Amino acid sequence: MNIKSLDPRVTRANIDENAQDGVLNPLDHFQTYEVFEQKKRGTHHIHVGSVHAPSPELAMIFAKEQYTRRGQCVNLWVVKTQDVFVTEYTDADIFETTASKKYREPDAYKVIDRINAYKERTKTKSTI
Repeated sequence: MNIKSLDPRVTRANIDENAQDGVLNPLDHFQTYEVFEQKKRGTHHIHVGSVHAPSPELAMIFAKEQYTRRGQCVNLWVVKTQDVFVTEYTDADIFETTASKKYREPDAYKVIDRINAYKERTKTKSTI
């Protein structure tokens, strides 16, 4: 049997009233979920914070209440913090580019020197 509530969001979440998700043993804590919101369609989702909840459904409701009630939002993501894969700070060398691929960097193309030289040439021709 699902929980029926006066709040339609809780009813839509189809939370089983016999589920043991919300039952905590002593010294246990709810799981932490990271919240990402999208301000308008076509834009990126941005991390806005965290919530603690016993299930993903309730995490979505908590996130909606906490992060979207004052601003415009078209989409929310909640992700268990333990499922977010991160790099270690000691692995910073994986972000280094190799010297043989300088052509991928904009600094490799020194076009501004040629543009300035062209402007100088055209400026001297126009004054003659």
